[in-house]
Amino acid sequence: MKGKATSFDIAHRAGVSQSTVSRALRGSPLVNEETRRRVVEIARELNYKVDKNASNLRAQQSSTLAVLLFEDPTSDDSQINPFFLSMLGSITRACAKEGYDLLVSFQSSSNDWHADYAESHRADGIILLGYGDYIDYQAKFARLLDTDTKFVCWGASVDGRPELTVSCDNEHGGRLVAEHFIELGRTDCAFIGDASHHSPEFSARFNGFENRLQEHGKHCSERKMATAISTEESGYQATKSLLANNITFNALFGASDLIAIGAIRALQEAGLSVPKDVSVVGFDDIAVARFCSPPLSTVQQNTTLAGQMLVANLLNLIADKDVDVASSILPPKLIVRQSSCL
Repeated sequence: MKGKATSFDIAHRAGVSQSTVSRALRGSPLVNEETRRRVVEIARELNYKVDKNASNLRAQQSSTLAVLLFEDPTSDDSQINPFFLSMLGSITRACAKEGYDLLVSFQSSSNDWHADYAESHRADGIILLGYGDYIDYQAKFARLLDTDTKFVCWGASVDGRPELTVSCDNEHGGRLVAEHFIELGRTDCAFIGDASHHSPEFSARFNGFENRLQEHGKHCSERKMATAISTEESGYQATKSLLANNITFNALFGASDLIAIGAIRALQEAGLSVPKDVSVVGFDDIAVARFCSPPLSTVQQNTTLAGQMLVANLLNLIADKDVDVASSILPPKLIVRQSSCL
């Protein structure tokens, strides 16, 4: 036989229709086992390769998932929060294991991404990472739901649809930080982050932190709270503002590692020793946390498992299968290093 074998060649040899060949190679239950085995054997003899693009076109699928990374101002040119880089590696490996290609797209928060992806066939489903201000994005989430786009989010709660979210148990993570400070006898606490409804992850971390302190008869006063986004510079400036107002504390909880790293720099510039004068704990356990000076205590989020769950849940949604909501909430783990205790 000259040229590349086609499904019509297999059909001729097997004495069946071309559509039967397609069904047999897909493992369709409409084809009996004897016919399926004969078709597969002939396909192997002819060294037949499935034309993935043509097959996907007929099925109106791309066998591609899209990750949309949203702009987070950072101290380098990447403009990507390093927390998401490790998760992206896990997502890539999980896609490859499932036979899916991965499209990674960097988005500005002002982009009309909800229309671009909802109304095209560029991907079978979307994973959203670092979506920004939650209030600003509620309408875009609603648009995705209205157009029946298959999507999942890291950390962002989509009202009434818990199966669309994979997240860390942020509230429990905050409790772990409070318990650590209590054990150290450091309960004069400051919080750097955003405890408002604009940032539900940071808010949950603060709520868990504050609730555990209150159970111990302590409290993080509003005077000792400063708003910051997840960057070193923001954590640095927020901490400097507290110190400039002569606000004292012996423990500081940064809502992210980047915030906590910036806070440590501000404390050290002010002549304070970490952890002798102030114990500092962050949240995320990004790679650089262990190499800070001093190494940063933090709450670890399992980015490997998170990436796997995002892909698995999205593929289940695409296949109209149930998603296990309980397993989509990942447990945090406190990692104690030198920034919080000598």
